[in-house]
Amino acid sequence: MKIAVTYENGSVFQHFGHTEQFKIYTIENNVITASQILGTDGAGHESLAAWLKQTGVTTLICGGIGGGAQQALTAAGIIWYGGVTGSADDAVNALLKGSLSYDPNARCSHHNHDKQDNHPHHCGHHQ
Repeated sequence: MKIAVTYENGSVFQHFGHTEQFKIYTIENNVITASQILGTDGAGHESLAAWLKQTGVTTLICGGIGGGAQQALTAAGIIWYGGVTGSADDAVNALLKGSLSYDPNARCSHHNHDKQDNHPHHCGHHQ
């Protein structure tokens, strides 16, 4: 099994569609046996689902995530856990133990901006 986490500086990155890196964990017998950080090469939003599937990912941990990306992941057969914050490694370990704190309603609806805008938002923290 492979688990992907939206990744930035050791933490779960908070906007799925704008993540530039994923940390990919290989799991065997419910134990992490390997991990690597992969760049997305500019892929974004819904196209990331196909990229993750090609990488062999079966599960995703992320912060905020838009409805289109959620649908694309589900269509690709990838189980996703949104609204996660904190350390990427801790999140994967919590998932493996069955204790991951996530928000099944985590949404990012701020898609009228780009990475360079001057109005940062915090996807994954919407009420």
